Amino acid sequence: MKITEEMVDYISQLSRLQLPPEEKTAMTAELEQIVGYMDVLNTLDTTDVEPLSHVFPVKNVMRADQVVPSYDRASLLAGAPAADKDAFLVPKAVE
Repeated sequence: MKITEEMVDYISQLSRLQLPPEEKTAMTAELEQIVGYMDVLNTLDTTDVEPLSHVFPVKNVMRADQVVPSYDRASLLAGAPAADKDAFLVPKAVE
């Protein structure tokens, strides 16, 4: 695919970049190389290749959930400066 300076202007506008004229010429050549390489990749036979989401195998590294008894509410509230029978009491934050 032939990359033109108009395409480079459009891409730079989309990416909110201002390229000086000498950089536009260099960017045109670089984008042509990139697109050329993509054309090479498109010629590869990938029929037996499984699609990947990651290069490395991803496994769940978290432990399985286990149901365990909860802490006793009274012992949790015992160290509070102010507590009701069911909750911590805190100063009013909003008037």
